[in-house]
Amino acid sequence: MYESHQYLRQFSIKPSVQRSAVMNFLLKNRIHPTIDEIYLALSPSMPTLSKTTVYNTLDLFVERGAVRALAIDERNARYDVDVSAHAHFMCRSCGTVHDIFGLKTQMFQIPETTKLNIDAVEISYFGKCEKCSGN
Repeated sequence: MYESHQYLRQFSIKPSVQRSAVMNFLLKNRIHPTIDEIYLALSPSMPTLSKTTVYNTLDLFVERGAVRALAIDERNARYDVDVSAHAHFMCRSCGTVHDIFGLKTQMFQIPETTKLNIDAVEISYFGKCEKCSGN
């Protein structure tokens, strides 16, 4: 839990038992989980935890920049504790989300003449992962 306390404090988030548990799960399980997955993983050891608490906690984490909410899954929001610049790949067969690092971003740069104030970019790829495609 110490690691999650330190991580939360660097984003000016006051650690609580629930916040630390959610952050600890995210730090140890880099699987881009949904709210339901986090809740199901934590609720057996935290009987007073509710889905609303998990939702509100993740909302705070996103607001403070400690976590990214991904729109890659059309059915559920997924969460990524790695807030560095990277893309994602979602397998259409098994639903697993993978990180893609080292992407050449030049082709995605917006021309300087564009009058848009962009504060976030999300690049998503879809297909079949190595396991599902049999490679």
